[in-house]
Amino acid sequence: MPDDKRPRYAGPTITSVANERIRFVRSLQRATVRWKEGLFVVEGVRLVEEALAAGQSPELALVVPEQLERTPRGQQLLRQLRQFNCQPVTEAVLKALSDTVTPQGVIAVLRVPPPSTKPLTGPVILVLDRLRDPGNAGTILRSADASGVVCTVAFIDSVDAYAPKVVRAAMGAHFRLNILEDTDWDRLLPRLGDRTRWLATAHQGTPYDQIDWTRDCAIILGGEAEGAGPKAEAAASAAVTIPMAGSAESLNAAMAGTILLFEVARVRRAQMGKKK
Repeated sequence: MPDDKRPRYAGPTITSVANERIRFVRSLQRATVRWKEGLFVVEGVRLVEEALAAGQSPELALVVPEQLERTPRGQQLLRQLRQFNCQPVTEAVLKALSDTVTPQGVIAVLRVPPPSTKPLTGPVILVLDRLRDPGNAGTILRSADASGVVCTVAFIDSVDAYAPKVVRAAMGAHFRLNILEDTDWDRLLPRLGDRTRWLATAHQGTPYDQIDWTRDCAIILGGEAEGAGPKAEAAASAAVTIPMAGSAESLNAAMAGTILLFEVARVRRAQMGKKK
């Protein structure tokens, strides 16, 4: 890389995990620190690219320059990061911070975006109630983003929306969805208005392919082990189920939510086709 295009860094290369900045980034692995500081961590080229594309300004970027400079994509990312607080570190230091087996040379500390206070919009408001598995939570966020029918996802008594495993599994969905983190039914119900509130259940609900998904609604997904809580059941207008012909007792929460969201998307595409 020509000298005049080399990124400018905030200081000399950090070589010790005892460094104050490194200890702070490591502390963000804990939910209590994330809530107190209003910060979370993303790692890897793709997620940092997604954050920058969404207009996020990293509070701190830790990079392994020689690792990123191996590819044109990495070089471009370094050029983008030089306008922020960009700090070089050794591979060993980054690996000590990484939540993955093979770090990609970059970790960024971002500010948790404030949830929108505007009226909730979109065909589906997705509510995660007692969903405690971070992989499932991240996967359903990714599906919500991909379906195109969700703008807002509410977390009630569920895993921390900005936990590293949730962020990694969501693959950038955090930067495109309005996330109501750690809310409750008392605050959420008035914002749902007159939408039908469908509670996903394994049995005894209306089959998902017999519902009029052209009407705006809320879909409530509970955790696999416990299901949704009593307040979610009380808030629900009706139940929806995915009939299964096989012997499996149920689908995991992320899979069930994905099927429901893409059914909504399919029905709405068909509706738009009829109007043309």
